[in-house]
Amino acid sequence: MTSTAKYIFVTGGVTSSLGKGIIAASLAKLLQAQGYRVTIQKLDPYINVDPGTLNPYEHGECYVTEDGAETDLDLGHYERFLNVPTSQANNVTTGRIYQSVIQKERRGEFLGKTVQVVPHITDEIKERIQILGKSGDYDIIITEIGGTVGDIESLPYVEAVRQLRWDLGEDNGIVIHLTLVPYLAAAGELKTKPTQHSVKTLMESGVQADVLVCRTEHDLPSDIRRKLALFCNVREEAVIQSIDASTIYDVPNLMMKEGLDKVVLKKLGLASTTPDISKWNEFLTRLKNPKTEITIGLIGKYVELQDSYKSILEAFIHAGAANEVKVNVESVHSEYINKDNVDIKLGHLDGILVAPGFGERGIEGKIDAVQYVRENNVPYFGICLGMQMAVIEFSRNVLGLKDADSTEMNPNTTNPVIDLMEDQKTITDKGGTMRLGAWDCDLKLGSIVRDIYKSEHISERHRHRYEFNGKYKQAIEDAGMKATGLNPETGLVEIVEIPTHPWFVGVQYHPEYKSTVANPHPLFVGFVKAALNHKKKTSSARMAQK
Repeated sequence: MTSTAKYIFVTGGVTSSLGKGIIAASLAKLLQAQGYRVTIQKLDPYINVDPGTLNPYEHGECYVTEDGAETDLDLGHYERFLNVPTSQANNVTTGRIYQSVIQKERRGEFLGKTVQVVPHITDEIKERIQILGKSGDYDIIITEIGGTVGDIESLPYVEAVRQLRWDLGEDNGIVIHLTLVPYLAAAGELKTKPTQHSVKTLMESGVQADVLVCRTEHDLPSDIRRKLALFCNVREEAVIQSIDASTIYDVPNLMMKEGLDKVVLKKLGLASTTPDISKWNEFLTRLKNPKTEITIGLIGKYVELQDSYKSILEAFIHAGAANEVKVNVESVHSEYINKDNVDIKLGHLDGILVAPGFGERGIEGKIDAVQYVRENNVPYFGICLGMQMAVIEFSRNVLGLKDADSTEMNPNTTNPVIDLMEDQKTITDKGGTMRLGAWDCDLKLGSIVRDIYKSEHISERHRHRYEFNGKYKQAIEDAGMKATGLNPETGLVEIVEIPTHPWFVGVQYHPEYKSTVANPHPLFVGFVKAALNHKKKTSSARMAQK
């Protein structure tokens, strides 16, 4: 099948972390709001096959798609902005590219040819770029190229873009180049030289930028825009200002004001209309005009890097706007929580979320946090490992199994209330071998979650190896913690809650992955509402004491 889609390539220069993902997602939102079917893919230059085995400190969170792909966190932005699921095809790494080419070589597909970066690696990249375009499901494919132009690992991707633009023909593929226009306070001026050098580096690889998006702290005056247009060989209207914003959700409006969508569509030979982003702006209005605020404690072990829990933080933004509440998230490192300081660390919070994670570091602090909120009726939300910690804490302190544990942390425990899944026990490879992607779950009538989801059957995304041990299910339920969500095929416990607690829910899956601007996740919406009610209740109690 030949490609009928148009392609937009987003590259970055001078420095990384300029926000290519947010620019790509914002542009896609504006194109989608004009009736175009749009998707975004990310090409990552690192040699890992996927980010599944990377430490969150190294690369931020690992985002999981419906089809079980462990991907770059930028795919989370794409889904949150577009409200359209991504897949394995939306994220490609150098590791995956080379793995595929080497496997083809081993099978003898190159007929004895010497396998080289050009054409074999670049052909593989081009093929991966066009998979989504050839599907017939999309009108426009936006491809974000990770890293920085000029980096050695990015060169094959830039070369593939050069070739693909030639293959596609005029009007079928354009390049947006994101650069930095720094402001020198001492001189009181904006400097264009970094952008000029970045565009020059791109041109040395045979690629001419069609649009410049300039990250800046100050407005770009017309003379600066003219200078950039002249020196970088782009039209003046194609010099787009991307000024710092108070929230990433402002960026689509800023890009629409700059006319980025109109410039792009004109260059692609497509019709443009005024984007209808009224629903988006309703969300922004609620986000920026909260009626009150709450503070949620995020208990984790990677809290030093905010990107480690990116989807959770964004889900709180969505849920806060839905409740017209500003959600202040206070990060608390679980390694520094113990029974002596838990009240000081958590006593002022309106709700507690224990975050996902792997390994034994900081586990006991998480368990102490769960005990505190359970005994003090503070709203609790446990995700993945957070659900497992709730089961362990309940088993120890209510059921009386003092050595209850997970075999992940203590392989020799005599009460493994959390244990390795049977089909995981023979697996030796770490990458891409967990329980991943969308799995079904049936919700019990009368449960908190059934009321929140307003549905009997749900599907949520997973990423874990260890599970609730069904051998302890009856004893734990008899003691007061109920299994209210079960996988219909395996019977595995997906959700636990304590009915006698104001709001105590633990889920084995990752609801944060499915929260979007258009559809805030119901569990986060319900948790924020419960935290707000808790705040009102505790405030009234304090007033009564006075």
